[in-house]
Amino acid sequence: MVEMIKAILYGIVEGITEWLPISSTGHLILVEQLIPFQGVSEGFFDMFDVVIQLGAILAVVALFWKQIWPFALTKKERGGQTGAGAYLKKDIWTLWFKILVSCVPAAVIGVLFDDVFDALFYNPLCVAIALAVFGVAFIVIENWNKNRTPKVTSLSEITYTTALLIGIFQVIAAVFPGTSRSGATIVGALLIGVSRTVAAEYTFFLAIPVMFGASLLKVVKFGFAFSGLELGLLLTGTVVSFVVSLVVLRFLMGYIKKHDFKVFGWYRIVLGIVVLLYFGVFA
Repeated sequence: MVEMIKAILYGIVEGITEWLPISSTGHLILVEQLIPFQGVSEGFFDMFDVVIQLGAILAVVALFWKQIWPFALTKKERGGQTGAGAYLKKDIWTLWFKILVSCVPAAVIGVLFDDVFDALFYNPLCVAIALAVFGVAFIVIENWNKNRTPKVTSLSEITYTTALLIGIFQVIAAVFPGTSRSGATIVGALLIGVSRTVAAEYTFFLAIPVMFGASLLKVVKFGFAFSGLELGLLLTGTVVSFVVSLVVLRFLMGYIKKHDFKVFGWYRIVLGIVVLLYFGVFA
């Protein structure tokens, strides 16, 4: 029961921090140090903190289903058209092709160098630095962006070149834990002229294939021989992260319509200092 309560806490932390650009990795590292799992196999947590992201992903699918489902199954959706093409929502298919283009850089890096980067950078010092550096980046870019008019104000205006550039920014998060995947892609999108709302939505949709792929990769590397406790912890954390993500996503989409991301930048700087001090004192 105690371990299940820990899984619930992890799920809450994941659901909150996955979508806010404040790094779920930085938070989960702290939580894991304060309340580590007991009775699980070596390497379980490294797999757990990635796989419970599936709950967060399912929340995106649930909330934005109409915007991401590419098939027109009802007469109303087909608009009276007939033939095989009538069942395809061309604008959504185009969006998914652009998302796949954004996925390519991180997918290549992840498959080839995932273990290398984990060994080099998955440590408290690197996470603290990434938290602080991208916190500063948010503040600087938001100040620079304050009086500028976005070039891209809808998802349909994202070009394949823009999609690739956003994907390249996502590589930073793939390499440096603590950067925040959503933080890296939003910062990159803002820099190249994408509006804050469109940057956030595109980041949410981009997370679907990226996190599914990352979770599958971690499970394959860990193996499928879960104990009953480990399977229970995974399911619990995933369900909780799904429920919490539903709330957080609704909050964030409302928040960014009226506010910028500077508050998250300051939070990241403070968290980076806390991580650095905690592991400096207790290491």
